[in-house]
Amino acid sequence: MESESKLLIKNIYKIFGDRPEAALKLVTDGINKQTLLEQHNHVLALNNINLEVSTGKFQVVMGLSGSGKSTLIRHVNRLIEPTAGSIFFHDDDVTNLDEKQLRYFRRFRTSMVFQNFALLPHRTVLENISYGLVIQKQVKKILMDRSLEWLNRVGLDGYNDYYPTQLSGGMQQRVGLARALATDAEILLMDEPFSALDPLIREEMQDVLINLQNELKKTIIFITHDLDEALRIGDKVAILKDGEIIQNGSPEEIILNPANEYVTDFTKNINRGRILTIGAIIEDAVLENAIKIDKKITLEAALRTINEEGSQFANVVDNSRVIGSVSQKTIINAITSGTEVN
Repeated sequence: MESESKLLIKNIYKIFGDRPEAALKLVTDGINKQTLLEQHNHVLALNNINLEVSTGKFQVVMGLSGSGKSTLIRHVNRLIEPTAGSIFFHDDDVTNLDEKQLRYFRRFRTSMVFQNFALLPHRTVLENISYGLVIQKQVKKILMDRSLEWLNRVGLDGYNDYYPTQLSGGMQQRVGLARALATDAEILLMDEPFSALDPLIREEMQDVLINLQNELKKTIIFITHDLDEALRIGDKVAILKDGEIIQNGSPEEIILNPANEYVTDFTKNINRGRILTIGAIIEDAVLENAIKIDKKITLEAALRTINEEGSQFANVVDNSRVIGSVSQKTIINAITSGTEVN
């Protein structure tokens, strides 16, 4: 493989129509999405997508309806075949796997969580959680042990024999998450999994996922149309528009250094204080006798701490080591108008 990344999506194109290969030549020659549709009756869904997802990292892909985000995630396990390009996982080119290899890849190396939960209504909660293990043909003891473990870990202890229709939407999505994690797959594919949930339940499920990811370090691709959600949970966020990646970076980079006007418009109403961390705006100077704050806390929390201490400045620490300082003024500026990442 050409990268140490867990997953490498390289030069992926997807064109829907009767003659996608011929349309691909038009696209690589520079024709745009609208012209391709109007003059050649082909839909350009993905246009030269390149994305590296590092081991154990959380990659969010977001965009408006029709941007290509759900099409992209379905290429990873080849639910949709690319018109051109490759997808590498370790040393394997997923796009070249034969039928048997692809079946193994889907059963053991990837799991998927869907927007509409996709639970089997005639099976109990425990049976739904164990479904992927049944497909893997795991022995009964492993199947039961893992299923019960994940039932408990997603907070559904005691709901073993309930059916999906007896559960709330948030509880159903916990079942879907447990089912995906029970298979112990290395890659977790999540296609707008929380978008059907009420706001409070949605934030609760984000917390569940964040806490599990802090422990498990799965390689996750998470699709959403909600920028607040993307910035809250992602190590990196890729923004799609008309099948192209406009920008891919950390939440801090997306907010503070938007690539163009399109990204700027996306981020203009974001509450920076709740998303950005102090690590994005630290200055090199180290101050004597200043209070200390951790680089991972949000600007909002840092400002509150400084104010409570009656100070104007603070030293910033990383694992107890002082790495710089920050002022009240700098924090306020970053919250209200933005400060470029150091």
